[in-house]
Amino acid sequence: MALDGPAERRDEAQAAMGNGNGVAPPPLRPAGRPSGAPACADRRLRLNPNMEHKPQDYSDVRGEYAPAVYSALERHLPPSVLDANREIKLQLMREVLGHYWPHGERNKVQRHREYRQRILNHYKSAAGSWYKRAQLVGQEVREECRVPLHKELYKMRPSSFFLPTFLEAIRTNTEESFRSIMTEPVPGVYSFAMLQPNFCEMLLQEVENFEKWVHTMKFKIMRPNTMNKYGAVLDDFGLEVMLNQFMEQFIAPMSTVLYPEVGGGTLDTHHAFVVEYGKDRDVELGFHVDDSEVTLNVCLGKQFSGGELYFRGIRCENHVNSETQHEEMFDYSHVPGRAVLHRGRHRHGARPTSSGLRINLLLWCRSSVFREMKKYQKDFSGWCGECKREKKERQIHAVKATKLAFLRGAGGATI
Repeated sequence: MALDGPAERRDEAQAAMGNGNGVAPPPLRPAGRPSGAPACADRRLRLNPNMEHKPQDYSDVRGEYAPAVYSALERHLPPSVLDANREIKLQLMREVLGHYWPHGERNKVQRHREYRQRILNHYKSAAGSWYKRAQLVGQEVREECRVPLHKELYKMRPSSFFLPTFLEAIRTNTEESFRSIMTEPVPGVYSFAMLQPNFCEMLLQEVENFEKWVHTMKFKIMRPNTMNKYGAVLDDFGLEVMLNQFMEQFIAPMSTVLYPEVGGGTLDTHHAFVVEYGKDRDVELGFHVDDSEVTLNVCLGKQFSGGELYFRGIRCENHVNSETQHEEMFDYSHVPGRAVLHRGRHRHGARPTSSGLRINLLLWCRSSVFREMKKYQKDFSGWCGECKREKKERQIHAVKATKLAFLRGAGGATI
């Protein structure tokens, strides 16, 4: 979890898109534009994506940006570019992305990718190898670990991962089917049974095995964010592909219906990790918002008491520290296998875990389209609780002013 705004970027850039209604990124004038590339005047990006257009395949493109970012951005290209060849579109998209993503950020992401590749080369690619701990005082420590421990986790297996009730709701794919398995204790916070107990146990064992292996190999483990000192990034040791399918196939259908106003229908990247709370671990987590549009939080176990999530209302950047209204207050108690789904901008924190060990799976789902479009918006009353209240107050004042003006006018006419 992160403090207000992006605390750190991982491995995907958030795609940059302009506004088709006249607001565009500053003109980009490359030194040498390929033959057929559109002139600067023709390069304004569309505000709304062209959903009828099928993006080209960018899975073979290597560089700072994930292929999903190019696919999402292509739908925002101007009509004059959509029929151009892929190289022309790639150059334009790279120029746009480069303008919004500073060189220092690119270097940070590149360093993390290199770290991840070293981990993958030794951990997932070992395909069942056994590692022994280093010798200690001339004697070999007999504790061993196999990497990876559960190979079946690295491919999406819906029937093994998810409960039948959840899978049926996803297959039906309607708002009614989603709400039939959920509770909504406060607006925008949904709770539902999601994961099979065996999946939770295997994932816990895999994370523990990875942490043991990192210690054995004397690698540095990258923590999930700036607030958690314990836990691991699941994408770092080979679960990225499976978790991307997790987001696209099992979170996106729900978020499209439940959170359309914050990019729930255009999720294209994720950051997945586990956090650990208890004795000799993190104890609690302060009041914050997530670096996501939609957050999935699932308790994996183990035995624990305390650690409730407390929610305190949805806020935009301008109102993140504003007062909490009584109706926005809610505490959620974790149950292993049960998920809580909420907007990333829904302010929350974690109370102290008073005993035992609590480990949770977090999936931050992000929309590069929503993030770019948000730069050109001033009114977030569709989802920010404080913006909504301010808008309502303005409307009340406007009505009162209109009534007063009318009464004054009517009174003057009768004199």
